[in-house]
Amino acid sequence: MRLTDCHNIDDFRRLARQRLPWPVFDYIDGAADDEITKLRNTDAFAQCDLVPDVLAGVAEVDTSVTVMGRKSALPLILSPTALQRVFHWQGERAVARAAGKFGLWFGISSLATVSIEQIAAIAPTPKMFQFYYHKDRGLNRSMIERCQAAKFDALTLTVDTIVSGKRERCARSGFTSPPRFTPSSLLSYAIKPRWALDYLFREKFALPNLDTHVGEGTGRAVSIAEYFNTMLDISMNWKMAEQLREDWGGTFCLKGIMSAADARRAVEIGADAIMISNHGGRQLDGSRSPFDQLVEIVDAVGGEIEIICDGGVRRGTHVLKSLAAGADCASGGRLYLYALAAAGQPGVERAIGLLKDEIERGMRLMGVTGVAQLTRDRLRWRGVS
Repeated sequence: MRLTDCHNIDDFRRLARQRLPWPVFDYIDGAADDEITKLRNTDAFAQCDLVPDVLAGVAEVDTSVTVMGRKSALPLILSPTALQRVFHWQGERAVARAAGKFGLWFGISSLATVSIEQIAAIAPTPKMFQFYYHKDRGLNRSMIERCQAAKFDALTLTVDTIVSGKRERCARSGFTSPPRFTPSSLLSYAIKPRWALDYLFREKFALPNLDTHVGEGTGRAVSIAEYFNTMLDISMNWKMAEQLREDWGGTFCLKGIMSAADARRAVEIGADAIMISNHGGRQLDGSRSPFDQLVEIVDAVGGEIEIICDGGVRRGTHVLKSLAAGADCASGGRLYLYALAAAGQPGVERAIGLLKDEIERGMRLMGVTGVAQLTRDRLRWRGVS
């Protein structure tokens, strides 16, 4: 299978599976416990249908939106994800350049494998930094100050990783950061020589936004579960989130909001945006999908705070349904991670290009020329008369 054989996100998933050692693929693809929530994140979009208009004069369509004060050419954010140079040697640089080519918001993680400063230097488009609240207060201050100096456009606090979800695929494979070659896993790496050679002989693996303060994940191989459970501050609360917003002093977003009550609290502490997200199904299995919760949260706080529906997006129509249900934007991680793993920057660009085409085509078939015309009367939920 080649890159030109990829015509949707599932195709990129298949190509990534061919090219990655299975512990690395399972880290991207896996989720918590029985992975019910991960599957629900995408399946939820199939529970409602779009209602198109015709004869609407759709020669020109405008797919752009303004999110968190910055314009994006598509109503789609490339969500921050960790450890990208494990998946492909180009890592976050590839995603940043692809986002720049298409004029999109994108984010990097605290556990990024490229530094805040390097991303700032190559990314002309709006960028967010996904902030994990560490026990090490010096590390927290360092990340804030570096993002301020690099002029990142938003700080996004992840609020759903107080402890790690039980990621059973990673437990079985022994996946760690950095990857650890053990007798049981060695064959899985050896039979993917291209990946192994890139990993061993290109730029040394690092977590440059953390390694000035901690060695875990950079100098010492640890599982993601171990990292979350030992390094992150389990006492994080709303007061601490509000203080972080004040310390940052710029556009502030909360990622991992799933209830209307928490969305209301986000408004009260002065957050600019929320990402309705369950961490790609990697935390609390059996929880609702972001799209399932979208209408309830929009009805509670819509117009008071910007709302991003994060997770499960595999098609342009998923983006359109999110907007019609009241989101200001949609976002996702696996939708570009599979493509990154499959082919680096060309893969990410092809994936975004396919989604762009799907969004534009879907808008034309819906009979709308701008995203503001996607309103709730364009949706019908199955089983609801």
